[in-house]
Amino acid sequence: MKDYHYICNLNRQESKKILYENMEKTIDIDQILKGKMGVKSKYVPSFLVGWLKRIVHQDQVNAFLWESRDKTGTEWLEECVRYLDMTLEINGKENLPSPGDGRLYTFVSNHPLGGEDGVALGAIIGRHYDSRFRYLVNDLLMNLPGLAPLCIPINKTGSQARSFPAMVETGFQSENHMLMFPAGLCSRRKKGVIRDLPWKKTFVTKSVQYHRDVVPIHFSGCNSNFFYRLANFSDRFLPFNLAMIFLVDEMYKNVHKSFTVTIGKPIPWQTFDKSKSPNEWAKFVQDRVYNL
Repeated sequence: MKDYHYICNLNRQESKKILYENMEKTIDIDQILKGKMGVKSKYVPSFLVGWLKRIVHQDQVNAFLWESRDKTGTEWLEECVRYLDMTLEINGKENLPSPGDGRLYTFVSNHPLGGEDGVALGAIIGRHYDSRFRYLVNDLLMNLPGLAPLCIPINKTGSQARSFPAMVETGFQSENHMLMFPAGLCSRRKKGVIRDLPWKKTFVTKSVQYHRDVVPIHFSGCNSNFFYRLANFSDRFLPFNLAMIFLVDEMYKNVHKSFTVTIGKPIPWQTFDKSKSPNEWAKFVQDRVYNL
């Protein structure tokens, strides 16, 4: 099998020929649409399906997934960091609690990119804690076999909506650290400022319930102007998150870039007392992240 960097630099016809002759497709838009829409998927125009395949870089992603098919978990995340040629400057690494202290933690971060930030933080935390952590992620990401072992899938807008609390409970009851992006969506740009939407309170209430200190993390970076305009339009006028479709495209726009990860001191779970509501404490932690 040829190297995936070589494949991705070929023209479309040559790339498709090599891909479809030599490997199975992990990301298959046709099958995803069928799984989500059932028989209705046959009514989706072929030009729209083709556009979706291009915007999610189906061929490029499948080429990488094929080349990295022998890796899972943290090792796979580290391979993603290499593939995306990310340069990471880590500040405050000494604030990561010792893996041997016998305790479990909740790691929370802003979500400026929607892709690389999750990959990079998972690689850092996974290496430090010997892969003993879990993400709460959109169920679509379960299509990535290298990532799936680290994930608790959620789909708050689909058939799994009612089971979302149980999935959260499963994560916090486990013997794994939790890595969360409490905004639920990647950052938006409002009045020229790129910042997460208000953080949800779940990480506060569950960290208190299970006596987990909270470790705040700030990740630098931004998406394109196009993405922020589309996201604002989608949030205001559409009943679904159209911008999410473009996150893979944004990821490829951020290849070869440098990012700064700043890790703050753990916040004891006892901090989150009755002096503030859980939503107010969530805002407190979010503000602390942006002050790192």
